[in-house]
Amino acid sequence: MPRPTRRLTSVFSALAVVALLATACSEPTTDNTLTAQDGQSFDLSSQQSGRITTAKVDSIAAELPAAVRDSGTLRVTGTVGTTPPLAFYATDNATVIGSEVDFAHLIGDVLGLKVVRTNGDWAQNFVKIDSNQVDLFINNVTVTEERKEKYDFATYRLDNLALEVPKDSTWTYKDRKDIAGKKIGVSSGTNQEQLLVDWNAQNVAEGLAPAQIFYYQNAADYYLALSSKRIDGYLGPNPSAVFHVASKKESKIIATYSGAGDALQGEIAVLTKKDNGLIKPVSDALNHVIANGDYKKVLDRWGLDNEGVTTSIINPPGLPKKS
Repeated sequence: MPRPTRRLTSVFSALAVVALLATACSEPTTDNTLTAQDGQSFDLSSQQSGRITTAKVDSIAAELPAAVRDSGTLRVTGTVGTTPPLAFYATDNATVIGSEVDFAHLIGDVLGLKVVRTNGDWAQNFVKIDSNQVDLFINNVTVTEERKEKYDFATYRLDNLALEVPKDSTWTYKDRKDIAGKKIGVSSGTNQEQLLVDWNAQNVAEGLAPAQIFYYQNAADYYLALSSKRIDGYLGPNPSAVFHVASKKESKIIATYSGAGDALQGEIAVLTKKDNGLIKPVSDALNHVIANGDYKKVLDRWGLDNEGVTTSIINPPGLPKKS
C-alpha cells in the first residue's frame, strides 16, 4: 500500500514549551540547552547536531522486506511527552526529539532508510501499526505476553518504573501494601497502570484499601498534581522521573520497579506487526550498534546509561497477561 509522509502536529504553543523547559532547568546555558541538577545537558534544538549517526550495513539492509527496502523510508510512530529524555518537542515546538527518536534514526541508519516519524496518543499508535500506516512503534513500549499475540518485539532498553513523591513526603515504601489508600497518578493503557491495578487487586484480597488511581492528559499535569499534593505519588517511567527529580528538586523517588513486576525484568522494545518480516533486521540493526558503541552513545546523550542492554532479543518473556 502507499507509504505517505504525515505532517507532525503540535499540541503546545512555542511559548508554553519554552517556559516549561526553562522552569525544568537548573542552569540553562542557552535557549536550546537544558542542564539538569546532576550536570547532564540536553540539546533542545530542532537541529540536533549532536545526534548519533552510524553507517549503513548492506547485509542487514538486505534482510528487509522488499517493499520497505525499495520505499527508502522507515515509518515510525510514537507518543510525545513534555519531559525529557524520551520523546518531547524541541524549542521550535514542531520537531520531536529525545532518546526514542535517536534510537529510531540509529536503526534507520543501519538499514539505509530515512526515518519518517508521526505522533499519536498511546492507543492510536497501536491502531497505526494494525492498519499498516506505519512500520514501527518506538516509544517506551514494554514487552507483554498479551501484545506478543499481535506484535513482534526487538528489545533495546530495560523497562524500569519509579514511584515519585513530593520532596517533603513522609511516605516510606517497602512493598505493594504501602500503596493502600494512597492517591497515585498513572498513565492509562500503560504497563505501570497494569502493575498498579494488580497491586490493588492483591491488597483488596488481603483486606487492605485500594489505592485511588488518577489519570491526567500529560506528564506536566501529573507533576502539577504532585507538586500541589492532589496526589501522593506518580508511577511512571524511570528515565523521566530521574530527570524531573534532578532538574526541579521538588520531588524524590522512593521506589523503583521492573516494569514487568516482581518476577521478571521488564524490557522496552521496538514494536511491529507480527510476522511482517521487519523484526529480524531491526534486532540485527540494534545488535550492530550495541557492538560498535553507537548505542551506548545514545544512552549517554540522554542520561540513560543505567537502562542499557547487552543484546537485542526478539520476543523475550513479557509482562504476564491480565488475570
